[in-house]
Amino acid sequence: MALTRFARTAVALAVLGATGAGHAAPAPDKVLAELRRLAERIEKLEQRNSELEARLAATATPAPALAQRVEALEQANQDLATSLGSDRISEREPELAIRLKAIEERTNAMGAPSRLAEALDGIAVEGSVATVAQRIDGDAREDGRHESQLSWRGDLGITLPAGDIGRGQGEFYTQLRMGQGDSFTGLKPTFTAAFNSLAFQTGGGSEETYVIVAQAWYQLTTPLGDSAESPHSLQLTVGKMDPFVFFDQNAIADNEAEKFLNNVFVHNPMLDSGGGVGADSYGFTPGLRFAYRNESGAPDWWQASIAAFGAGEGARFGRSFNKPFVIGQLEYGRKSHGFDGTYRLYAWRNGQHEGFDATTRSASGWGASVDQRVHEDVTLFARFGQSSSSKVAFDRAVTIGTEIAGNAWGRGADSVGFAWGWLRASDEFRDAAPLLDDFGFTARGAEQVAELYYRWHLNDQLSLTPDLQYVRRAAADPDAKAITVVGLRGLYAF
Repeated sequence: MALTRFARTAVALAVLGATGAGHAAPAPDKVLAELRRLAERIEKLEQRNSELEARLAATATPAPALAQRVEALEQANQDLATSLGSDRISEREPELAIRLKAIEERTNAMGAPSRLAEALDGIAVEGSVATVAQRIDGDAREDGRHESQLSWRGDLGITLPAGDIGRGQGEFYTQLRMGQGDSFTGLKPTFTAAFNSLAFQTGGGSEETYVIVAQAWYQLTTPLGDSAESPHSLQLTVGKMDPFVFFDQNAIADNEAEKFLNNVFVHNPMLDSGGGVGADSYGFTPGLRFAYRNESGAPDWWQASIAAFGAGEGARFGRSFNKPFVIGQLEYGRKSHGFDGTYRLYAWRNGQHEGFDATTRSASGWGASVDQRVHEDVTLFARFGQSSSSKVAFDRAVTIGTEIAGNAWGRGADSVGFAWGWLRASDEFRDAAPLLDDFGFTARGAEQVAELYYRWHLNDQLSLTPDLQYVRRAAADPDAKAITVVGLRGLYAF
């Protein structure tokens, strides 16, 4: 409550009385000064009291107004809950809900790469594009004319998870292939099927490029025993495939895109150049394969496998799967302080082999493929093939070679490769060659092939490979002039 003027006067008189009770009366000017000071303090207290009363009156909310505010807050809370329960964003929604949904959307967008990575888990993609330029000397052609050839080939391989069957893990593999440019044509007879095994061209010719499904197969790998980590496993593979993916493999003589170009060094000459495998024009065929693998002696391992592949028209899906190409293989892998080696022994039978006289009959044979690292920079390879029946142009083949890494000259990623091959003419071919239109000479001895390359590693994806090939006594013709082929291969791979 504010103080009245009467109260102020009474206080002043009380002060005067108290002052004069035990002392002499002070001077009038001192009394007035004291009165003024007390009056100022009282006025300040009155002003402060008035301000507090005004503030209290302003903040005091009547009960009905307070209830309205509580109701409004409850309604806003309900609207916010309803809005957050929906994924839609509307301009009529509460501002807080809109902001929360926007933050959630940005968060989900940030997590998209991880979800994509999860979806792609187990998928592997590999691809390459290679081109080859070659020139062959005139001694290889009847007209004596030098010939140059340019070709390119592209491959894309995709491996996809295909689910589990029991304890077995499945995968699906498909390979697409395209290209232009063929290997040399119109040459004198040779046992060497191709100087450029990388060349690929469809039936549309060099002016048109088609993509073909080269391989498409399913594989199921099932561990044996009580544990999923068992060293024993069975493998089933079915579909269209390249038989050399599973048989006659070799660490340094198995890839024409990176290693040797001549066909006799890419695979066993008896199966490939000699036509024993019986695949289609592009080297693929439908098949069924079973394998048992034993890794109980890890890091060493061994494996036994058998397969049946379509041959003749069956390889081209043009006839039923009768008289197939059947092959079985035993292989042993050895690891010893980095000096890895693999040894393979196999035998085959082709019910539709086409002999040098263009007739179809059964043919069989056996072979071996070995690769062994003998030094940290040096790996050796060897293959042997022997035909035991049918009219084959050559009935025995030996190929040997090496690849040397470039550490010795400060180019560790580079390598130099050299191989030599010996393909012996069969007795039947020697007797028949003078009477055959494509030959017409007396065959003796063996055709000999050599190849030398240097792979120059530009970076992890690019390489250039100068290549030199030499053929002596082509098709076992003792009068044939030596053939020389020079080339350059470029490869991009990922």
